[in-house]
Amino acid sequence: MRYVHFKYQGCAVLGARTQEGVMVLGGEMLESLLGRGVDLTTYGSQAEGPVIEVEGDAYLPLMRSPGKIICVGLNYADHTKESPYALHDYPAVFPRFNSNLTAHNHPLIRPKILDTLDYEGEMAVVLKGGGRHIPKDKSLDCVAGYALFNEGSVREYQFTSPQWTAGKNFDHTGAFGPVLVTADELPPGGKGLLLQTKVNGKVVQSANTSDMLFDVATLISTMSEAMILEAGDVIVTGTPAGVGFGMSPKNYLKAADVVEVTIEGVGSLINSVADEK
Repeated sequence: MRYVHFKYQGCAVLGARTQEGVMVLGGEMLESLLGRGVDLTTYGSQAEGPVIEVEGDAYLPLMRSPGKIICVGLNYADHTKESPYALHDYPAVFPRFNSNLTAHNHPLIRPKILDTLDYEGEMAVVLKGGGRHIPKDKSLDCVAGYALFNEGSVREYQFTSPQWTAGKNFDHTGAFGPVLVTADELPPGGKGLLLQTKVNGKVVQSANTSDMLFDVATLISTMSEAMILEAGDVIVTGTPAGVGFGMSPKNYLKAADVVEVTIEGVGSLINSVADEK
C-alpha cells in the first residue's frame, strides 16, 4: 500500500493511492494508526472513501508529528570523503524536529541570514514497532515502510560547532513525503534501490541504497541500544556524495531552484527553493 497526507475540503486527511487515484481515508494520521498497531499493508485496501486526484500544492508532510526523527550522517563512504570527517565505526546520529518539516510541491526556505542551504536526498524508514536492545535479525520486523526525505542543511550553521543540530533544523528545510510505501512492496531493508537527486533537472547525487555503511537493520538494532524505539518514529538513513558543499566551487541552493529526490520503487519528492521573507 501507498499512503499520502494532504488537504481535502479544508481538512488534513490520509489517503491511499489506487490505480484510479487517491482514496480519501479520513482524518486519522499515520502516526495514530501506527500507535494503535494497525496493519498498514491491509488497512487501505479494506477502507472505502471517495477517490480523487490530489492537487499539486495540497500535499502535507507525510507525518504531522513523528515521535522521533533520527537522522544518520556520513552513511555513504563517498559522501564521507567529500566531508571534513573520517569514516567511523558507529552511526553518526542527530535529531530533526517536527517544526521544520515541509511537503512535496512546497518550497524549501532559504534563510535570509545565510546562503548556504544544501540538499541531501535520503531514504526514510517509518517504524511500526520498536523497543530496546532489538536483535539485528528482528529489526526489520519493526519497519512499517519507506519514504523520501530531502534533509536540507544550512552548512554554515551545521559546521559552527561540533554538534550539527542547529544547521539541520531551520524551518521548512526538511522535505518529507509524498508517499509511504509499505515494507512488503520493497526489498527487505529497502536494499538495492537507486537513489538520485536532481537540481534543475541535472543529476547531482546517484547511489544505491545497498551502499549504506550501516544498513537499516543495523541502524535499528544499534539505536535501540541507547533509546526506546517506538511506532511512528522515523529514521532518515543518510545521503550519498554529490551535495553542493562537496563541489568545487561549492554550489548551494538559490531561489527558484528545483530539487527532485527519487528512489526506485518509491517515487519522487519535488521542492522548489524560495527565500525567506
